Amino acid sequence: ETIQGTGENGRVSKKDIENFLKRRAPQTAAPAAAPLPAWEQPGSGDLFRPTEEVFGKPAAPAAPKPVAVAPGDGDQVLPLSPMRRSIAEHMVRSKATAPHVTTVSEADMSRVLAHFAAHKADFEKQGVKLTYTPYFVQAVVYGLQQTPLVNAQFTEQGIIMKRELNIGIAVAIPDGLIVPVIKHADDKSLLGLARAVNDVASRAREKKLQPDELTGATFTITNHGVFGSLFGTPIISQPQSAIMGMGAIQKRAVVIDDAIAIRPMMYLSLSFDHRLLDGAMGDMFMNKVIHYLENYPAA
Repeated sequence: ETIQGTGENGRVSKKDIENFLKRRAPQTAAPAAAPLPAWEQPGSGDLFRPTEEVFGKPAAPAAPKPVAVAPGDGDQVLPLSPMRRSIAEHMVRSKATAPHVTTVSEADMSRVLAHFAAHKADFEKQGVKLTYTPYFVQAVVYGLQQTPLVNAQFTEQGIIMKRELNIGIAVAIPDGLIVPVIKHADDKSLLGLARAVNDVASRAREKKLQPDELTGATFTITNHGVFGSLFGTPIISQPQSAIMGMGAIQKRAVVIDDAIAIRPMMYLSLSFDHRLLDGAMGDMFMNKVIHYLENYPAA
């Protein structure tokens, strides 16, 4: 490349040379800033997080997308009944609402069975079938009276201490599960509870319960032992804080005063809302229920 002179008769001047050199100088870009170490990059490192990210309100977890399941060849798709759909929605909502904890204990049912055998015929004479469920209701009522927090309900505004003791009784029916409520269970005798349990269970199976007989429970029991189950982990009925399951009564070898004895034993399982109840309170309630059952008057 030649230098074009701008002087007299085309002579190249000093200025022409300087301008030429300026045009030939490489255009160097400013050096890129070195990347910050990971711990200095807000939000991207393990050692540094912006204050608003640390102390800000956590984002709500995204709702899980239902898994699409396509029926295979020869499969049959049964439509969901309104009851099954309602049960499914409530179970999912309960597990999403309350952090469930389940504790399991066992009770010696000797004294309850002795009382049952001694009074079954007397109840039948009065037209009432005696089952184990009324005994369970009595024991739960005693436990709730001793540990009233188990009868409470958790809300974001505070803990609601329920005044009434209304016990839900889970009843299996052909197309699902229904939970009629024994209102003011603490006001009823064993005979009164037996009448009430038989009445609501019978009308539940006949689908003759009134809407108000299905609401207002403060605690629920489920006697899954009638189907041979030893113990389970029942799901809380919202907005209650706990539910108790009673397993099958079986004769088992136990140690009493350093001697082996055969006793009718029953497992009890308590599922409770850990937002409201800690393990110590759950076990305290369970111990009260067991104490009541194991010390039931035999006469």
